[in-house]
Amino acid sequence: MTTITTQTTVGIETFAFKSGQVQVDGIPTPEEPDVPLPAPSKNLTDILDVDKGTPDNHVPRDSRLIRLTGVHPFNVEPPLTTLFKEGFLTPPELFYVRNHGPVPQVRDEDIPNWEISIEGLVEKPVVLPFREVLQKFDQITAPITLVCAGNRRKEQNLVRKSKGFSWGPAGLSTSLFTGPMMADILRSAKPLRRAKYVCMEGADKLPNGYYGTSIKLNWAMDPNRGIMLAHKMNGEDLRPDHGRPLRAVVPGQIGGRSVKWLKRLILTEEPSDNWYHINDNRVLPTMVSPEMSAQDRKWWHDERYAIYDLNVNSAAAYPQHEEELDLATAGPTYTVKGYAYAGGGRRITRVEISLDKGKSWSLADIEYAEDKYRNFEGELFGGRVDMWWREACFCWSFWSLDIHVSDLEKSDAILVRAMDEAMTAQPRDMYWSVLGMMNNPWFRVTITKEGNRLKFEHPSHPAKSGGWMERVKKAGGDLTNGNWGERIEGEAPVEPEPEKEVNMKKEGLSRQIDLQEFKANSSSEKPWFVVNGEVYDGTGFLEGHPGGAISITSSAGLDVSEDFLAIHSETAKAMMPDYHIGTLDQASLEALKNNSTETSDEPRAVFLQSRAWTKMTLIEKKDVSWDTRVFVFQLEHEKQALGLPIGQHLMIKVPDASQKNEAIIRSYTPMSDTSLTGRMELLVKIYFPTGTIPGGKMTMALDQLSLGSQIDCKGPTGRFEYLGNGRVLISGKERQVRSFKMICGGTGITPIFQVLRAVMQDPADPTMCTVLDGNRLEEDILCRAELDAFVAADGRRCTVVHTLTKGSDGWTGRRGRISEELLAEYTPPGDQSMVLLCGPEAMEKSARKILVAKGWAESDLHSF
Repeated sequence: MTTITTQTTVGIETFAFKSGQVQVDGIPTPEEPDVPLPAPSKNLTDILDVDKGTPDNHVPRDSRLIRLTGVHPFNVEPPLTTLFKEGFLTPPELFYVRNHGPVPQVRDEDIPNWEISIEGLVEKPVVLPFREVLQKFDQITAPITLVCAGNRRKEQNLVRKSKGFSWGPAGLSTSLFTGPMMADILRSAKPLRRAKYVCMEGADKLPNGYYGTSIKLNWAMDPNRGIMLAHKMNGEDLRPDHGRPLRAVVPGQIGGRSVKWLKRLILTEEPSDNWYHINDNRVLPTMVSPEMSAQDRKWWHDERYAIYDLNVNSAAAYPQHEEELDLATAGPTYTVKGYAYAGGGRRITRVEISLDKGKSWSLADIEYAEDKYRNFEGELFGGRVDMWWREACFCWSFWSLDIHVSDLEKSDAILVRAMDEAMTAQPRDMYWSVLGMMNNPWFRVTITKEGNRLKFEHPSHPAKSGGWMERVKKAGGDLTNGNWGERIEGEAPVEPEPEKEVNMKKEGLSRQIDLQEFKANSSSEKPWFVVNGEVYDGTGFLEGHPGGAISITSSAGLDVSEDFLAIHSETAKAMMPDYHIGTLDQASLEALKNNSTETSDEPRAVFLQSRAWTKMTLIEKKDVSWDTRVFVFQLEHEKQALGLPIGQHLMIKVPDASQKNEAIIRSYTPMSDTSLTGRMELLVKIYFPTGTIPGGKMTMALDQLSLGSQIDCKGPTGRFEYLGNGRVLISGKERQVRSFKMICGGTGITPIFQVLRAVMQDPADPTMCTVLDGNRLEEDILCRAELDAFVAADGRRCTVVHTLTKGSDGWTGRRGRISEELLAEYTPPGDQSMVLLCGPEAMEKSARKILVAKGWAESDLHSF
């Protein structure tokens, strides 16, 4: 009998497992058993520069990992060749990572008190401290391969963009996991008969609550399924990215079911209602488009489309992508190698290779390293290896085949397909779906002969352009034609679908305008401006423009193409033919572009300019929460005022890192007081990407700015201005109000807050203010201390009501969205009252509809 042990250190205590004949600390010994053991891992301590400005600035990482969703959240796969070379067991630092948001920070001293609750339909609810998970339950060690359901998704995205980001073929890894069986943990709480599902919830706090999902209870209780809670990988404590200190491991199923940073096991009669269980990890029918899935929620709530077991899949690691074989120096044979896996505990029974488009196949040799553990008796890393009786297969297999180089030379592609013991084979063609998951068509490596060399190409590469799929698509090939996009003789090339362009010109108009006429009609009363060489008269839209008249008058006499195209919607562009009056002749257009704005060396008292961009410098970042920051910018000199009227916005322009020579332009309202000089403070919620939703371009660009970076600003813009003492300016027309009803959500608080602060800072201002602030979680409430201070200072003039859609058990405020009931209670129509709205579009539309039905006039409702 052989025992290999390590010690788990939690805080100041050490829990030692049984020691035996052999002890290793990641270093093989002469007495080690005949099973694959992990190679020494890298002890990472340094924080990568790219992570220092993110919520994950406490997590050391390996720089070799390929980032798939930008800087944050951390979603990575290792380079395929590097992963394959490591062999059967993957070092923790190279193990793929799928994070939906920030990594929970768990200190060593907190681990002994980490608790997991077993609740719901149980006779005896239990809360287990981490120490009891280690000490009171049998510990098992087992090799398990985890695979992201998005593995190979980039191939689907090349056919048609899905809602998921682009994984390559290395979204999988294998480790020896150590911990108790989930069944033992659940039995300690005595599940009730009507319990059918185990809902799992982690500690990673996300935009839509904590990450959670569910599996069937009878799976969790079945020893053949091997479902466990793990606190070790390859003999060392879990690292932060992999669920430190405790995670679920569900073998044979997609990685999304193996919840990290595990905090709760809830037994229920129905599958989980967690947002991530419903909106992620599903394969919708292939005919369902992204638009259909967004318009009809029934697709997401149909449990038939939820993914559990992995499907059969394979990929070639050799030849590598873009590898070249010199025929002059090559040997007589070349060894093609790769991996294969199946789901649900099923064994891979064959891997086949074809060099003639699938007309004939050759069997590859398969190595089942997992089977070596079945003959092992003893313990590894403090857990009993108990696999001698179990036939289920939960790990990848490596396959190889020697091919004559002369046969490669005659072929145009290597095709790979695998089959499992249920006789389920990889399909020839792709099954495209909205989320791009479970992609498993035959893996195809093309062969191109260039002189005396053979060049190999994989379908795609996760981190860069290239691959045969992209090449074929650019050449006009139809990737869904059943022939891998290669045109059959006589087949016409597929014309790429042209990008949809909105016509902004008036039909039949051919008037030429020269620079003299253009300048003569470029004033605040008659603002002509140029977009893409065409001249437009903005006079007719001075009153109705959402950005206020100043947005148009500040454009008078200028070429505003970049700004206009960056910030206007397709709907706005479709309105432009009504304002189109002619085309600026080429000579005048060149002269206009070359005509620089007059500048002065004298320092300006006011920073913002309505007709020119001005630079400010980032000098400080403050974290408000995991996804919200205050960015502090320095103006041109200490005594300079920003120059932004109360209730108005400024435009910000930041380079788009994903698109060369392009910029992102958005409007914001600062949170800093209008009287502040020399600085501007901007409160921004960062919209990070998820598996199905791309991140917010501007907020992510701002978050990635380093101190000392500069941004461009222009302004002010907006139709609304608060003059004080209840005096309001709307599109240049003054009116008097006695009360504001302020409805906001998230960072929509900022323009609301500016007006509220102006009222509350003036004791003589009699205006009454009621704020309805909707958020998901209590931690999402922004400017809370300031709002509380206003109420405490003068509760007669200021009422603030918070409502949460996902309030904790301890939340004593209102719950739910900003509803008809809430609006009826706090926003009855009144003489000389006005409603200010700012928040998500759906919230604003819903509130407006309710308010109008309750008797409010549209003219009394203003959206920022």
